Amino acid sequence: MNAPIDNSAYVITPPGIPTLPVEGSDKLFPIHRIYCVGRNYAEHAIEMGHDPNKEPPFFFQKNPDNVITDGTFPYPDKSSDVHYELEMLVAIGKGGVNIPVESAMEHVWGYGIGLDMTRRDLQGEAKKLGRPWEVGKAFEDSAPCSALVPASKIGHPTDGKVWLNVNGTQRQLGDLNQMIWKVPEMISYLSGLFELQPGDVIMSGTPAGVGAIVRGDLLEGGVDGVGTLTVKVV
Repeated sequence: MNAPIDNSAYVITPPGIPTLPVEGSDKLFPIHRIYCVGRNYAEHAIEMGHDPNKEPPFFFQKNPDNVITDGTFPYPDKSSDVHYELEMLVAIGKGGVNIPVESAMEHVWGYGIGLDMTRRDLQGEAKKLGRPWEVGKAFEDSAPCSALVPASKIGHPTDGKVWLNVNGTQRQLGDLNQMIWKVPEMISYLSGLFELQPGDVIMSGTPAGVGAIVRGDLLEGGVDGVGTLTVKVV
């Protein structure tokens, strides 16, 4: 067991460690980093104006403290065009570098559901100026998430519906088997760019059908075989 942290050593009190709950347990999964896969479903890449046959997926990051698990999403200031993107979470339990594709799944602890909420107007402005996307992606409460489910309980899903309804109307529908880069390939590629750590979380991409939300909307989605997520926009 780790020794208690002596807060007197800090000039300010350090913030708490962001965590995700574990379904059916009182245990918590500490979050180290959040990696997001861009344009990992062909139809979503097309709807965003890109050619999936010429552009391989890429990765950006949200901040661990962007995660929110209370079932709400506070509509952010400084934006009038906020979009939902429903994704499967992949939680890393064992780190490493240059992980071979063949052994990548040994590093997965479990899975969950997340929303990559995006200030699309601010992201669009950043794209036009050739600037990073953090202002559109990595803002407070921009990652509503479900509890995680251990892979030891559900295995490693490779197919299953990925879906999202807004106020009872279906907006997104895809399947895990439609991902351009599969989970082992994501892990292997990322581990060549970064040293993956226990507690890293990968948001694995979203199917087509992304769109804007307003206050009062109810978002209900999930991945078959993994779980569901319900979020109210407030």
